[in-house]
Amino acid sequence: MKRLFDLFMASVFILLFLPLYILIGLLIWWKMGRPILFTQERPGKGGKIFKIYKFRTMSNNTDENGDLLSDAQRLVGIGKFIRSASLDELPQLFNVLKGEMSFVGPRPLLIEYLDLYDDEQQRRHDVKPGITGWAQVNGRNAISWEQKFEYDVWYVDHQSFWLDMKILWMTFLKVVKRSDISSSSSVTMEKFKGSCDEK
Repeated sequence: MKRLFDLFMASVFILLFLPLYILIGLLIWWKMGRPILFTQERPGKGGKIFKIYKFRTMSNNTDENGDLLSDAQRLVGIGKFIRSASLDELPQLFNVLKGEMSFVGPRPLLIEYLDLYDDEQQRRHDVKPGITGWAQVNGRNAISWEQKFEYDVWYVDHQSFWLDMKILWMTFLKVVKRSDISSSSSVTMEKFKGSCDEK
């Protein structure tokens, strides 16, 4: 039932948002150049690696030594708006269509984190990753990694169609309010360094 819902809704939204895809793509190309999409390998269900799609939100600006500037310096203008409105997530509808992601599930994180999870945290990979999830509607980037993983595992143990509907509705309200986009100390979430660093 969940897969049928994902397949149907992803198809509907891709068609519905097609003009928006084109508009966002043109704005990114105009303001930041190419590439328009940001792609990165992420672990999915069972730790299987797939390529996630997002609209690019950061410039490729570098300092005098050729090193990329900080996230705060590169996330400006149109990119900052796209991120704050969560429009950068729209290309992930194609990941849902391909069966690599679901609308609801733990967010797919960096591959480098796989060896840092404890046994309990690893359970977040027992289900498909999602565009949104229980952790996203309960703090998103404004909560600690430990809290985020607790929410992810709670979702794995309590997942249901009605819980997914609740999360989708709560996500809609979060997007409208543009809340919890950044952590308290950074424009993006600080990197996870292992459970021992959470204590």
